Amino acid sequence: MNPAQVLTQGILKPDGTLVLEEPPSLPAGPVEVLIRALPEAAPAAETWWEYLQRSRAEMLAQGHTFRTREEIDADRARVQASDEERRQARQRLQSSPE
Repeated sequence: MNPAQVLTQGILKPDGTLVLEEPPSLPAGPVEVLIRALPEAAPAAETWWEYLQRSRAEMLAQGHTFRTREEIDADRARVQASDEERRQARQRLQSSPE
């Protein structure tokens, strides 16, 4: 940009006053002002929690079923038992004489 011009944004108030986001880096004196309306800011994006709730509702509406607490607990117990078996097998191998 030409050093004699600055691009900045601001807010046009209902009473016609203009509030700039930052002071322009120009010397005091006469200036020319062009005011152009900007598109409205997009609504805030949904939070991760809102996204999860919406996604779950959509999946339920499509007939998806989720695991029950009992199914989750059974899977966790199965994984823990498998981990314990591997730990014991490793321990037996490490303690056996070569």
